[in-house]
Amino acid sequence: MTRPADRFPDDVVAYRRTPEFDATTTPAGLLSEHNTKAGVWGRIQVMEGALLYRVTDPRREASERLLTPEGRPGVVEPQIKHHVALTGPVRFYVEFLKAPD
Repeated sequence: MTRPADRFPDDVVAYRRTPEFDATTTPAGLLSEHNTKAGVWGRIQVMEGALLYRVTDPRREASERLLTPEGRPGVVEPQIKHHVALTGPVRFYVEFLKAPD
């Protein structure tokens, strides 16, 4: 079993970004287990507060990391199950990346 990725491949570029979410506007889908499509990476960027990022996919070691504005963003691998958990007041967004066409 491998550890979850902690960095992005060199060839991926951002192509879309969610609006900023907070403790009251975070979509339920982000709080429950989900994944991205094949070839799509996600960058979870916390602007304020903290957010717990959990990788739950059986193909990776289970991991949990507290994301903060001062720390590295959360790295979401393509097709790997994960979710976030609110720990209090927070402001964050998710940016999606993929290799150029």
